Amino acid sequence: MPVYPSRARKVLKYWSPLRRVLLTLPVIWVVVTIVFLLIHIVPGDPIVQMLGEGATATDISALRHAYGFDQPLRLQYLHYWQGLLHGDMGQSLRLHDSVTHLVLQRYPYTLALTLAALLIGIGTSVPAGIWSALHLNRWQDRTAGVVSLIGLSFPNFALGPILILIFSIEMGWTPVSGAGDGTLPSFLAHLILPALTLGMGLAAILTRMVRTAMLEELSQDYIRTARAKGVPERRIVYRHALRNALIPILTIIGLQFGSLLAGAIVTETIFSWPGIGRLTLSAISNRDYALVQGCILAVGLTYVAINLLTDVAYTIANPRISAQ
Repeated sequence: MPVYPSRARKVLKYWSPLRRVLLTLPVIWVVVTIVFLLIHIVPGDPIVQMLGEGATATDISALRHAYGFDQPLRLQYLHYWQGLLHGDMGQSLRLHDSVTHLVLQRYPYTLALTLAALLIGIGTSVPAGIWSALHLNRWQDRTAGVVSLIGLSFPNFALGPILILIFSIEMGWTPVSGAGDGTLPSFLAHLILPALTLGMGLAAILTRMVRTAMLEELSQDYIRTARAKGVPERRIVYRHALRNALIPILTIIGLQFGSLLAGAIVTETIFSWPGIGRLTLSAISNRDYALVQGCILAVGLTYVAINLLTDVAYTIANPRISAQ
């Protein structure tokens, strides 16, 4: 690593996170642009699609004017950006409410479900992957491999009904659907099965990744040197090997977060979870394109934010990355 003067080091310390933030700005622009164009690439006239075939010419003209579709495309694009910068994502045609308000109502439910699934995936996979790597080619390793393979074999739409049948209908331990009556214990009870459905697939993928990354690190020379010096095995595994193995693991977690958001659409439908995924499906079936735009934009911007946080996590796991 090059030696910098103290002032240059201080500038470098703050420049690396700032550079990562600046690099996300073009990504945000692309996401917003694609979401804006979605309504314009719908086959046929989107206004006619919204109103249905029985709409009169007066209704079509009035709604086209209300949505600004009678203006040139560049002006519509500028107005869309102006609305977003002021927190306005348009008006829902079917629900007669602000898209921003509807998205903000549902977003916390999807975020809670995704984070709970992520917590289950990480909390299950990291110990299992380490355990598997430390018992290479033994029964513990084979057991973890078989369990992770089973987890990969069950998609959300199959695992969800199975969990409902076992834990809700047969055993009566958890509620079947919904998000509870507004109290925290009820909310958590309703969250268990959807989070398990969404998180088990992630846990299966991460277990194999953690195992592979740990095996690679445990075979390095610095691990053999630490063992030769008499460093406790627990410290070698968790302080040295695991920390260096976190980089590829964090990459997979960041990428899989987008898969969790996409999988939430199916999971929310199965469990009647009132999140953005279920709202998106309802908006598509009702041809409420402004609401579809808002839901997709919320998911897209969340994915961008998670990737930015993943970059920040890299520097925490390995500070040497911040100087690159």
